[in-house]
Amino acid sequence: MLDALRLSVGTLTIVPSGAIPEIDRRTAARAMIIAPLAVLPLASVSAVVGWIAHFAGLPPLAVGLLVVGCLALGSRALHLDGLADTIDGFGAGWTAERSLMVMRRGDVGPMGVVALIVVLGLQAVCIGELVHSVAGALLICVAVCCSRAALCLTCLRGVPAARDEGLGVAVADSVPRLAAAGCWVAVLVIMAGAGVLIGHNPASGALAAAGAALAVGVLVYRSVRRLGGITGDVMGAAIEIAFTVMIIVVII
Repeated sequence: MLDALRLSVGTLTIVPSGAIPEIDRRTAARAMIIAPLAVLPLASVSAVVGWIAHFAGLPPLAVGLLVVGCLALGSRALHLDGLADTIDGFGAGWTAERSLMVMRRGDVGPMGVVALIVVLGLQAVCIGELVHSVAGALLICVAVCCSRAALCLTCLRGVPAARDEGLGVAVADSVPRLAAAGCWVAVLVIMAGAGVLIGHNPASGALAAAGAALAVGVLVYRSVRRLGGITGDVMGAAIEIAFTVMIIVVII
């Protein structure tokens, strides 16, 4: 379990976790399942930054941008890089080989740039609207953590890796379906409770969790059909998509 925690923390945050032995399927599965706990320090710091910025009288959009920047810094912007590369790969051509080649190059094309602008803009605006109280800041913390449960779906048993190398092959096809289902039931309950904290109907939080799971499921389905499986970039994209959907739905 300690190796799983170190793998999860080292992958999802800038916190040093030390060298990790060879990753077996059990360790990989545990690391993906406990991902929401691994980012709790980063989520907490980001929420505090947002609350301080709001308390200082900054405009909502500025508050949202500061929180988004904090999250990007604390995760090395790896998830955003994965989102851009995934979108570029999907738009690169009609073969898996071409898409994977584009995703591996590391530069960002026009489709990836637009995806980043849209996603970061939506996140900043929604965060700015939510961080108007301590409860709102707490909701952001909860949503950041819960969005990492997207990894349970990307690494679900039966979902292969698209490549023979990289992070995807190390963790793909590792999470048992029952464990993933249990993780998302917990996310649904937690998000419902967080919705109540900000004065919303608990259904809004539950719908936010359900919407995020659906969006990630569509991404995984598309990745398998287009790429032949998932990659580390797809995992990063899943996290950003899940977080964006959660905070959009919860404020509706």
